[in-house]
Amino acid sequence: MTNRRTRPAPRPPEGTPPRAELARQARAVLADAVRIAHWAAGTPGPGTATPLAAHALERAAVVLELSPAQVRAGWDRARLAGLVELHGDTARPGWRLRAWDRDDSAVLRGWVALFDAWSLVHPAPAGIEAGAVAEAVEAVPQVLSLLQLSAGPVTVPALLDLLGQRVAELQEERCEVPLGPGRTAPGAPAGPETAADQAADRATAPARSADLNALLLDWALEGLAAVGALTLGKGHATLTPLGNWAVWVKLEQICVAAQSPAGNIEQSAADMLLGCARLTPGPARDEYRAWLAARTVGSAVAELLAVARGEDALLRGLAFEALRVVGAPAEPEVRAVLAEPSLRPYALLWLAEYEGNDPDDAQDVLSREESTWLWVDTAAAVADHGETGLLVRHLDSAVQGTVPALLDEVRAVGHPRTVQVLVALAAAHPDPALAKAVRRAAFQVHTGGA
Repeated sequence: MTNRRTRPAPRPPEGTPPRAELARQARAVLADAVRIAHWAAGTPGPGTATPLAAHALERAAVVLELSPAQVRAGWDRARLAGLVELHGDTARPGWRLRAWDRDDSAVLRGWVALFDAWSLVHPAPAGIEAGAVAEAVEAVPQVLSLLQLSAGPVTVPALLDLLGQRVAELQEERCEVPLGPGRTAPGAPAGPETAADQAADRATAPARSADLNALLLDWALEGLAAVGALTLGKGHATLTPLGNWAVWVKLEQICVAAQSPAGNIEQSAADMLLGCARLTPGPARDEYRAWLAARTVGSAVAELLAVARGEDALLRGLAFEALRVVGAPAEPEVRAVLAEPSLRPYALLWLAEYEGNDPDDAQDVLSREESTWLWVDTAAAVADHGETGLLVRHLDSAVQGTVPALLDEVRAVGHPRTVQVLVALAAAHPDPALAKAVRRAAFQVHTGGA
């Protein structure tokens, strides 16, 4: 039982189309991506050295009667929306592609994944510093909120003013002072600049900043239009029904978190995960979604993976639960950590479920050694945060089947918490003979004996 008060299911803003209509619009936005995903899934070796190998690009353009630019754009969208997945040189259909024609929720989740990745769909103009681009991406949710609250066209000057204000706030939060040409950072040696030069720099720096913000706003609006989130008119922008719905959903998620007893939205990833540790899966996922909605996808995924690399095994497991809520945008980063032994079992299970495997069967992707490592890591989480009875019951989940076989493989797996786990298990187990065997194993690991 929980005394967490439930909140009535929120209603979308008046005039929002039904989900079936929103899904129809999302299918229209991703129509070329779906065609290319079906083609790629049925074609061996589409190539991975580039977004789409040249020979495959030409072949797809002919078969699908699209231009090479349309094929390239559709291929990128298919990957970002989770419609197709690459495994080596083989493209496989993503679970969303298999459910595309019958599951409106899968369609909308796929489109939201594309919406979240708008800055990848429409790359930033060349020559702009990565930091300025990142600030613009972080400021865009404020721009979208204004568009959603206005419920109609908003002029570009109004959006530009808001973008500039938000970027200035971000710089102030980071204690950054924009440096114009000729200005030096505190403590740096002064150059031969005259007082007149400094005055001129101060006079022209705001104009240069405004020009940069205008360029970045144009890029952001074009990128959001490219994924079907808004339409551009002469000097104004308007959210599409899809964009309006997506922004409302994200704002609603933020409101849910702000009204929750835990107040996780402003917490770090580690504190947020700890705050969700004792929630049941449904409410925990709601908290994850709200926390994610208040951040850019890239920064949220990076923060969750940083927590997963820490020493707390409970947070490691919870971080990957939160990454399951992220879905497709997290796939490249999760795949990239397969080389890290402490994260590999979690990443393999995440990818197996992402690719459509039943969670109950996902364990089959782990080797015997990886399963044993995960067993020890989970036991460490239980020992640190759970009850002794749960640690004893955890014995039943080992793949070895017998305690002697488990102890042999646990000793060999090299998990850094092996000794602590075995000592805690020996202290908790009611069977004296088994506890003695476990203590002996812990001593052998501690002393390096066989």
